[in-house]
Amino acid sequence: MRRWRDTDRAPFAAMNADPEVMEHFPATLTREQSDTMVDRIEQGFDRHGYGLWALEVRESGLFIGFAGLVLQTFDAPFLPAMEIGWRLARPAWGHGYATEAARRAASYAFAEAGLDAVISMTAVRNVRSRAVMERLGMTRDPAEDFDHPKVPENSPLRRHVLYRLRRGTRSW
Repeated sequence: MRRWRDTDRAPFAAMNADPEVMEHFPATLTREQSDTMVDRIEQGFDRHGYGLWALEVRESGLFIGFAGLVLQTFDAPFLPAMEIGWRLARPAWGHGYATEAARRAASYAFAEAGLDAVISMTAVRNVRSRAVMERLGMTRDPAEDFDHPKVPENSPLRRHVLYRLRRGTRSW
């Protein structure tokens, strides 16, 4: 997990243009949208001192995606809150990278950023991300599931599940 480099932009854009990677998002991203996202991520680091770190494979240095912490402020009753998020390129799936990086982000949230709780959310049908949340020890209250206001009303991705992790829930 590290800060972003200019050399991350092209593989990040390719990842964001992959329909399988973006299956649980309303749309793939163009190169311009992807670059704008990197710029926003870096601005978050400047504001908070942490954010969504670029992920690379330790042995090879290959960029594989991102994981970390992002402040969510859209209109929902449980916000504002810090979210643990991740997105990985398809070749990185199934190797435990998302869980490892999300675990490190949770550790950072509690031990270094001093947060008392973090959330994570995803579309109901995103079973892979939900499995990561559960491996982290996050818990879900079905009463807190919600319709994501940034997802079109007629989209099957609109309904989201919300998971929480509180300080002291696990030892990191």
